[in-house]
Amino acid sequence: LFYKHILKPLRVVRPAPKADDPAPHLFAQGVGALFLTVSSLALFAGASLLGWLLVGVVVALAAVNLFLGFCLGCFMYYQLARRGIHADLPWWRAPQGA
Repeated sequence: LFYKHILKPLRVVRPAPKADDPAPHLFAQGVGALFLTVSSLALFAGASLLGWLLVGVVVALAAVNLFLGFCLGCFMYYQLARRGIHADLPWWRAPQGA
């Protein structure tokens, strides 16, 4: 709300959106969700070390993305694609003719 109603109207910040393929980002989000799901299951099962280790991996990779601009999940997506493995879902693709 602060951004939308104060910073943006006052032009303190000026967003510069860039067109990008959403599939690598969605893949990265899916990998993060998988890690957090396994982490939750591990914590509920009493495997605290594994659970917190996986949480730490997600937090560390989110920090790398935020501060260094490098997305490991996107990198994994492109590496899989180079090897002929298309790790995407049909609804991630843009509709034909759009």
